Amino acid sequence: MKGVVPAAGEGTRLRPLTEDRPKGLVEVDGRPILSRVFETLLEAGVDGLVVVVGYRKAQIVDRYGDAYRDVPITYVHQRERRGLGHAVSLAESRVEEPFVVLNGDNVFEGGIDPAVERVRSTDAAAAVLVEEVERETARETGAVALEDGRVAGIVEKADDPPSRLVTTGCYVLSPKIFHALALARPADSGECELSEAVGLLAAAGRRVDPVRLPGSRVNVNTPADLERAERLLE
Repeated sequence: MKGVVPAAGEGTRLRPLTEDRPKGLVEVDGRPILSRVFETLLEAGVDGLVVVVGYRKAQIVDRYGDAYRDVPITYVHQRERRGLGHAVSLAESRVEEPFVVLNGDNVFEGGIDPAVERVRSTDAAAAVLVEEVERETARETGAVALEDGRVAGIVEKADDPPSRLVTTGCYVLSPKIFHALALARPADSGECELSEAVGLLAAAGRRVDPVRLPGSRVNVNTPADLERAERLLE
């Protein structure tokens, strides 16, 4: 199983730390965020990495080369920042079976193994790793709509979120997602949202399972998030 790591963004909210380096090379507890993302994927059994690069991409390529701990890395270039769905679509030629998407700015404690195992051991077309948060927090991210215990859709930044379960930046997906991405309508921002494509899978009758995060995680966007991630790893 391959791991697709979107890591093309500029990380503007982390400036000045990202003025001269990509967000993924900002360190948490002495190691780059990307190294921690790679470790999480390897611990889940991933045997190949596809890294989507953009801003200051040469620094990432120079840092990791063609392998991380003997696991091969390939790179794809996202020239325009057109959303997470667009970033994932660029990896289509590099994957032929179910794969993991793990955002390149998330620090996990507890791993992502349950989501990977769900797709490996069932007929699920996708598994979405979720966590339960306060409703105010759910309004600020992708909230999961459930029907009969399965994912019916994901609503981004809704005033009235359908639940307190939210996405964590980890998805395990079958290659069917690429057809859904091609059909997905761009958001008002013009970006292609992965959440929209996951919702299309569910609407087409494909099984999409929510899987609870077994531990904790921090999405690193700001200096305060860096401090939270450091505390998580203590």
